[in-house]
Amino acid sequence: MNVDTGVGSRDRMIEAAIVLMRGSGLSGAGINEIVRESGAPKGSIYHFFPNGKLQIVTEALEVYSRRIESFIDEALATETRPPDKVQALFEAFAQRAEDADFRRSCAVGAVTLDLGEDLETLRTVLATCLSEWVASIARHFDFGDASRSESFAGLLLTTVEGAHIRARAERSAQAFRDAGAWLATLAGDAR
Repeated sequence: MNVDTGVGSRDRMIEAAIVLMRGSGLSGAGINEIVRESGAPKGSIYHFFPNGKLQIVTEALEVYSRRIESFIDEALATETRPPDKVQALFEAFAQRAEDADFRRSCAVGAVTLDLGEDLETLRTVLATCLSEWVASIARHFDFGDASRSESFAGLLLTTVEGAHIRARAERSAQAFRDAGAWLATLAGDAR
């Protein structure tokens, strides 16, 4: 079991869902997998999440999203100059990928790739997570007007999500580091 057993069943199930989604998207975060990963009694899943898988996945994504927003803020707050901020952000994600031995990426990105037409409510949750992350990044950059800063933040996030895919496929964090170096140059020129 990969989830800390010191927390209650509900929290363990949310943590298990996050771990599973980071590893294999929505398809890998089924009820049985969540129960197995969490060590919680199967009956408790419907006690805590009466609407089943969609409810637990939604709640887990919301918890995960807040964590990533804090992670982004912490990485960007370590530097003052825009180029240094960019490199700090990409280095933080590179380290995160290495720490997970390239077996886990972004839960939001992985779940988005699994979406079917019947999951519109989940698509909305995912879009909200991404837009909150863009806003979080944009708060750390001032390029003269809010739309320009937000556009740059969107580029950074899009690149981070793409680097997750390459990092898993290549078992290397080099995509994060290369992108961070190039985008740092762009950030320096944008002022």
